[in-house]
Amino acid sequence: MDRATLTILFDNYPGLPGLQTLWGFAALIRTPTQTILFDTGSNGRVLLKNMQVLGIDPAEIDLVFLSHAHWDHIGGLDSILELNPTVKVVVHQGFSQHLIHDLHDLCGELVVVGNGLYELAPGIYSTGMLAGDPPEQALLLNVNHSLALIGGCSHPGIAQLVAHSQELLNTPVRWAIGGFHLMYSDHGAISAAIAQLQQLGVSQVAATHCTGDAARLAFRAAYGTGFIEGGVGRDIQLL
Repeated sequence: MDRATLTILFDNYPGLPGLQTLWGFAALIRTPTQTILFDTGSNGRVLLKNMQVLGIDPAEIDLVFLSHAHWDHIGGLDSILELNPTVKVVVHQGFSQHLIHDLHDLCGELVVVGNGLYELAPGIYSTGMLAGDPPEQALLLNVNHSLALIGGCSHPGIAQLVAHSQELLNTPVRWAIGGFHLMYSDHGAISAAIAQLQQLGVSQVAATHCTGDAARLAFRAAYGTGFIEGGVGRDIQLL
C-alpha cells in the first residue's frame, strides 16, 4: 500500500482537547482497502465517546484486531460488537478458549491466529502469536516497502518484535507504534531498548500507553524529529 493513517482513540496520555484519557490503548487504522480497530481500550463508553468526538462511526470498521487478552486492550470490545455485529474479529490462540467460543456467535467472522505470519489482507499481517506474559500478536502494515509495527504492550519485547517482523517479511521496520512496556524498566534497560531499535533501523517511534514516562522522555531525546507524540486523538501519517 502507498499510505495509511493511524488515529489513537484510547490512551492514558492526553493528545487533543475534548477527549478522555484512561488506562489502555486503541487505535483506528485506515488503509486504502481496510478500516481496522487495533485493540479496544479498557472501557467501551470512553472508547465510543472519543470516537464520536472524532467523527468515527463504529459501523465503518471492517476488522477488530486484538493484540492480547489484558483487560485494558479488550474492555471496549462488547461496545463495538453491539454497534457493529458483523465486523471481523482477529484474536490468537492464547486468548481464553471460552472467549473464543463466545465470539463465534458475537461477530461476523472470527479469525484465530496461531504461530507464524498471517496475512489479513494485501499488505496487512499479524505477526502470529508470540511468547510473552501474556502471549501477544502485533499488526504489520507494508507501506511503500517499509513496515509499520503496531503493538499493544509489546510484552515479548519491542526490539524482539521488530527483529522478528523483519525476518518474517524480509522488509525493514520503519515505524514502531504503541505501548513498549518499559514503565517498570530501569535506565539501563530503557537505553538498551532504544539502542536496539536504532540498530534495527527503526527511524520513527510513537511510544505511548505502557511505555512509561521515563522511557518516553528517553525516546524523545534519542529520536528527536523521529519521535511521534502519542496521546488520544493524535493522527500518525504512514507514507
